[in-house]
Amino acid sequence: MIYYFIGIKGSGMSALACIMHDLGYKVMGSDKKDHFFTEEELLKRNIKLLEFNENNIKKDMIIVQGNAFTMDNVEVKKAHELNLKIYTYQEMIAFITNNTKLIAVSGCHGKTSTTTMFKNVLNPFGVNYLIGDGSGFANKENEYFALEACEYKRHFLSYNPYYSIVTNVELDHTDYYKDLDDVIDAFNEFINKTKNTVIMCGDDQNVRRLKTSKKVLYYGFNNENDVTLKNIKYDNNNTIADIYINNKLYINATFPFNADHLLLNALSVVAVCYLENLDKEIVKEQISKIEHAKRRFIEEKFKSNILIDDYAHHPTEVKVTIEAAKKKYPSKKIIAIFKAHTKSRVKYFYKEFADALNLADKAYVMDIGEDRCEVGYDDVDCNLIINNLNNGEHISLEEVDKLLEYKDSVLLFMSSKDIYVLENKYKEIA
Repeated sequence: MIYYFIGIKGSGMSALACIMHDLGYKVMGSDKKDHFFTEEELLKRNIKLLEFNENNIKKDMIIVQGNAFTMDNVEVKKAHELNLKIYTYQEMIAFITNNTKLIAVSGCHGKTSTTTMFKNVLNPFGVNYLIGDGSGFANKENEYFALEACEYKRHFLSYNPYYSIVTNVELDHTDYYKDLDDVIDAFNEFINKTKNTVIMCGDDQNVRRLKTSKKVLYYGFNNENDVTLKNIKYDNNNTIADIYINNKLYINATFPFNADHLLLNALSVVAVCYLENLDKEIVKEQISKIEHAKRRFIEEKFKSNILIDDYAHHPTEVKVTIEAAKKKYPSKKIIAIFKAHTKSRVKYFYKEFADALNLADKAYVMDIGEDRCEVGYDDVDCNLIINNLNNGEHISLEEVDKLLEYKDSVLLFMSSKDIYVLENKYKEIA
């Protein structure tokens, strides 16, 4: 039997396809002709990639249908005509994780970075993982499974976590959620599916509003949390701190970063290690080896400048990313370049985007991309953000020469999709 992925190049879908291949399933799939960064891992595994065509769909297939695709897609339509078994992306994840110690990482921000940390720290103990940056791996012998669990359209309710992680709770996906209370209701339902312990960032006020009958472990900088940091010291790009759990010293650890949001994410990983009674010395060593996820604060020295590529696409993410750049490079100008990909998010948060971008010395904003089909937002464009900037303006591929004036600066490229095209063009002409 062949598992055929419709929309296989999507970051989550590609990771899931890689995992199922690693578990011994026969996998192939289709997508648009356009090149996408996820192709690399698929091709490494010799997974066959096709372009959308109804003739690709055969009777001996089980379909995994990407969430972005509907009956308008010729392959989805053909699969229904043939009465094939069709799984959604999240249904297939549930199918392959139900017999594992599933660590489901949720939250409006930080899911990818946190799941990547689980991949790094739990590696010696055997961990499968599915990360939203397109990374996926599995071994049948591994007990743990770290999963990025997205709240969009309540998709994370498909899963049955052993441990559930909540990094933060905010209003987002305003094309689906009515208001913050609706988001909180969804997270309440999610954490109450947890089999063992709920691990949540206690510094987040909205997280503290969540209600569950399950065992809870809170982490954060504030002393009222169960898992916290004390005696924090910064050494170049590292943070050295004592980790306390339930007011007792657990370990002294060296984190290979100093951004506060990353330290918080790492504490959720430590909490699981503590609950699983894993070897402290191995945990300590693995923490020091944590690597960034793809497109999460990826730095590159380019001539006299530092270029940073980041996935930030919500105002909070833009804010903490700029703050992290300022903290790491206090003597350099921070130049923020931002591209949004959903008009609904811009409509609801344009002032918050502007406030975040105003933390930079200069901000450039590209036209809004198309991440999903959105109806009723014809009056929304990037000028909603630009008009609220203190020192900002529009930029496009044709205007990339605007960036040439900056020397000995940090150029921070932020978007959930293809802002790297602008970055690459800048490098070509600089």
